Amino acid sequence: MRKSLPTTLAILIILSMVLTACGGETATSTPVPSATNTTAPAAAGPTDTAAPAASEPTATTASSSSAPDQLPRNETLYIAGLQWQPPQNFNPLNGNPDWPGMGGHMVTYEALFAYNLLNGNLDPLLGKSLSMPDPNTIEVTMQPGAKWQDGQPVTTDDVIYTFGLAKTQPDINYNTFFDYVTDVVAKDDHTLDFKLNTKQLNPGFVKDFLINVRILPKHIWADREKTAPSGKLSQVIDKQPVGSGPYKLLNFSPERVALVRDDNYWGKSLYGTPAPKYLVHPVFKSNDDGNLALQNGQVDLMQQFTPQIWKMWEDAKAPVGTWYDKEPYYIPGSIPMLVVNTTKKGLDNPLVRLALAYSINYPLIAQTAMSKYSVPANSSLVLPVGGEKQFFNEAQVKSNGWTFDAAKSKDILENQLKAKKGSDGVYVLPDGTRLGPWSVRTPKGWTDWQTAVNLVVQSGKDAGFDLKEDYPEAPVVTTKIQNGDFDLNLWYIAGAGPASPWKRFRDMLDNRGVAPIGQTANWDYGRYTNPAAADLLDKAGSASDPATAKQYYDQLDAIFMKDVPGIPLMYRPFEFYEFNQTHWTGFPTDKDQSAPPTFQYGGVEIFYKLKAK
Repeated sequence: MRKSLPTTLAILIILSMVLTACGGETATSTPVPSATNTTAPAAAGPTDTAAPAASEPTATTASSSSAPDQLPRNETLYIAGLQWQPPQNFNPLNGNPDWPGMGGHMVTYEALFAYNLLNGNLDPLLGKSLSMPDPNTIEVTMQPGAKWQDGQPVTTDDVIYTFGLAKTQPDINYNTFFDYVTDVVAKDDHTLDFKLNTKQLNPGFVKDFLINVRILPKHIWADREKTAPSGKLSQVIDKQPVGSGPYKLLNFSPERVALVRDDNYWGKSLYGTPAPKYLVHPVFKSNDDGNLALQNGQVDLMQQFTPQIWKMWEDAKAPVGTWYDKEPYYIPGSIPMLVVNTTKKGLDNPLVRLALAYSINYPLIAQTAMSKYSVPANSSLVLPVGGEKQFFNEAQVKSNGWTFDAAKSKDILENQLKAKKGSDGVYVLPDGTRLGPWSVRTPKGWTDWQTAVNLVVQSGKDAGFDLKEDYPEAPVVTTKIQNGDFDLNLWYIAGAGPASPWKRFRDMLDNRGVAPIGQTANWDYGRYTNPAAADLLDKAGSASDPATAKQYYDQLDAIFMKDVPGIPLMYRPFEFYEFNQTHWTGFPTDKDQSAPPTFQYGGVEIFYKLKAK
């Protein structure tokens, strides 16, 4: 169906971006800043300023009391794991929109390109092709026949308007766009030039915007600016989304969101027609409810953490599958990080941090916390698979990195740091600094992450650290880690995408633009500072070819492994990809790789591959 852009445009691979439903018992969505976000998400406002009615019925705003209509099962794909509360706002500029307005989901709103998790390429969406005629320009050719769901054409003015909101709407999640781009200009009716900022040259990060920023119809959103609460488009309550994608809103209720295929979709002549006529997302109360629905065939496609999912087909004999039919079952796409507050006494010593890193039982975390969905994490900030594999330096990891080695941890503490154990079994440094008490924090209800934290605490205690578990509610964790109010915190950093691994190194090593302790930061939560790392990041971001970039990433990784501002605990999929073939077949797997295993970006291709039974 869709063809990737030329391989010369293959991208680095991050994560930022943005994961959902971490897998806690309460099934809360993970509050991760967008890959391009530098401000705290804005809350939705109370005012309903929905778009004017489209020329054809794009949606109905079902009330909370309305019963969901019955849809033909052989035309309806039920999905789960993305929406965890009664839906009320589909505004993609909002800090916490409902599905499908959230994240990189392209079924209703489309970006210029879709990130392909399998190969790191940018696949065409509203953008037909991408090139760099010179090192300071990204040229995008638009699809000539693209239309909005109300029938109006998608134009270069829509693209310029959408990106221009980064200047006028400072609370939206791509507000840093013009730090990296000086201008977006239309060369003609179908061609745009993104002029890069030569003082902060980073083509990979600009490509990250091109996959994350959903293009909006100017003829609707320019009118909304006039009535938006306090002039903030992020606070518009949008109950009638009008996008350019293959599905539009049918109706919604507290129990579900339903989309219907747009049979006038502009991309039909290029891509074909998605198999399901309807996409329905039930709202479950917990992960357990979603897991049971998947096993029983009530859900066809799901994204959420499911412990020991292989038992569904081995024990329950359900027709359930994942990307791989054996360990690790999913494609790694992110590296949950034990972020260290490098300003805390004791934790400000890199040798103390290194001793802690050696004390952690990574194989046990992979086996238990991750249910065998991860190999033991390396000490590198580079994912060893997918589009990032070209930047992974296995030899350096072996020579400079750490593994689980209790004897090595003890050697660092006693022979290098000259620490002595107290009567309570906790080491004390020569200057009297005791190695704790330090809390190891992650959100309440994220049971898989809590298991990882528990193993860190137990391993650390065995090694002579005074550690304790701490599980506040997720919003509390978010605020505290951003403000630097923590000791050790298991949290997300950038995942797979066009700017990887650059953005992950930025998240861990770059203190520029980061607010001081007590104020909100959106990267470098541990307030690590190293001017050498900042210089290398600039060089890596502006590198003209992967081989040159790798030289800088090798140096950055060496700094990370020496100074240990964070400790990778596990690999985690970009999204959990699980399916049940009771009603639909043709789900992509590693055996055919016909579409990326994700709901976001290029994952929209999944819907074109399915066949109803």
